[in-house]
Amino acid sequence: MKKDLLTIHDLLLERSGPQHWWPAETPFEVVVGAILTQSTSWKNVEKALSDLKKEGLLNPKTLHEIDVNILAAKIKPAGYYNAKARKLKEYMNHLYANYAGDLDDMFKSDGRRLRDELLSIWGIGPETADSIVLYAAEKPEFVVDAYTKRIFSRLGYVDESVSYEGLKEFSEQNLPRNVKIYNEFHALLVLLGKEHCRKTKPVCDGCPLEKRCLKKNIKKKKPG
Repeated sequence: MKKDLLTIHDLLLERSGPQHWWPAETPFEVVVGAILTQSTSWKNVEKALSDLKKEGLLNPKTLHEIDVNILAAKIKPAGYYNAKARKLKEYMNHLYANYAGDLDDMFKSDGRRLRDELLSIWGIGPETADSIVLYAAEKPEFVVDAYTKRIFSRLGYVDESVSYEGLKEFSEQNLPRNVKIYNEFHALLVLLGKEHCRKTKPVCDGCPLEKRCLKKNIKKKKPG
């Protein structure tokens, strides 16, 4: 299976090339983006991040000190802005209470310990925590999402009902524990899910994995 998953990684990389993900200028911007992207599109997150940058707010000190209601108004494009403003404030409070606002100091922990710490903060779930560990701290924790579950279940690797932790464990057991591979593979799976392996009406023609795919859980068109 390890060879199989690496082959899939290589096939996708050959087809689409490096994805240069996560698109951010600093690790802190990755953290903020990972929290803002919950339940919304990246396009909306980019608008919110751009607004924060324009007003000089995208730094730990300012986000820690800003009033939560003012912050909510600044991140409206990301949706669910009241809840996300509180989540950002909870993260910033933790960062300052434990590391005096020093992100590098927080990221000194090994990946699993850092993940557990992030999960202890209100508003940060497994996918957000793994995104921060992998893309901001650059430690090997594989990120899975709806695209990963859809693609791997259609390939016949996992059941459609697999849990987040179950899918993460499967992926990590069958891939080398390598930041670069984890980073690129996740981004390539997202792209494949958007272009070919869609939730409804998948575009199987031209998919780089079509010959390997069992097409499980794909609803076939009714005759007539």
